[in-house]
Amino acid sequence: MGQSIQRLRSGERWWVAEIGLRAFGLALLALCALCALSLYRSVRRPPADHAPDAIEVALALGAVTGWSVGWAFLVEGPGLFRLVTVPSRHRRFDV
Repeated sequence: MGQSIQRLRSGERWWVAEIGLRAFGLALLALCALCALSLYRSVRRPPADHAPDAIEVALALGAVTGWSVGWAFLVEGPGLFRLVTVPSRHRRFDV
């Protein structure tokens, strides 16, 4: 596991990580679509002015989280774990 993390941090291209992380992003976007579809159906059910219950709030959370995290993983893939140098003037803690 340590070698895998080192490869991701170094920015080295690794096709297993590319495929796995982008597939994870695609799965999260599919989860977002399912949550949005379920929310649409629950909004359209009678009575029209019902208060949202806990399941609807959880579906909304799943839709928003799946959309934002899914797109990040799909677009960036392993680039999300690449180390970025921070200029010394912007560091708050010495590493």
